[in-house]
Amino acid sequence: MQLVVARIGRAHGIKGEVTVEVRTDEPELRLGPGAVLATDPAATGPLTIESGRVHSGRLLLRFEGVRDRTAAEALRNTILIAEVDPEELPEEEDEFYDHQLMDLDVVLEDGTEVGRITEISHLPSQDLFIVERPDGSEVMIPFVGEIVTEIDLEEQRAVIDPPPGLIDDRAEIASVRDAEAAPESGEGAASEDKA
Repeated sequence: MQLVVARIGRAHGIKGEVTVEVRTDEPELRLGPGAVLATDPAATGPLTIESGRVHSGRLLLRFEGVRDRTAAEALRNTILIAEVDPEELPEEEDEFYDHQLMDLDVVLEDGTEVGRITEISHLPSQDLFIVERPDGSEVMIPFVGEIVTEIDLEEQRAVIDPPPGLIDDRAEIASVRDAEAAPESGEGAASEDKA
């Protein structure tokens, strides 16, 4: 099974180092010296990591055969892909690989069906489950402990406790004053969750 572990950024210095945007929770395992990574586009690789270091909070990598800034810059925006045993599990108990979460049924705590995970979006601030509902529409569920209360791989389901308005249009009005200010007709009314 292949996992995306990083995206190459700009060249750093003149000796072939590049910055990388890490997309794995295990960079020391996946991006260590000697690791051989497939690439997207495939013609760029495979790439073998020669060395790595952290500089000003960014991971810098040097690949075998890449010796100057021009060669390093040619790798910009290349996706790095690691080959992983499908049975391998992350080190932490509450961590999961994307392939483990894909196609899980999403249900509310009372068992009500919400849909099925069709995609996982990795944003800088958090990860999102893209869930296809039975009617074909999609809803985005933040993958945070306050909302996703349980991942049960044996039962192939993710249990969620969403705040009002996340998966339906029933937002709560936060105060009496907000209720009095709400338009009667509902035209042009917008609700804001004040949680």
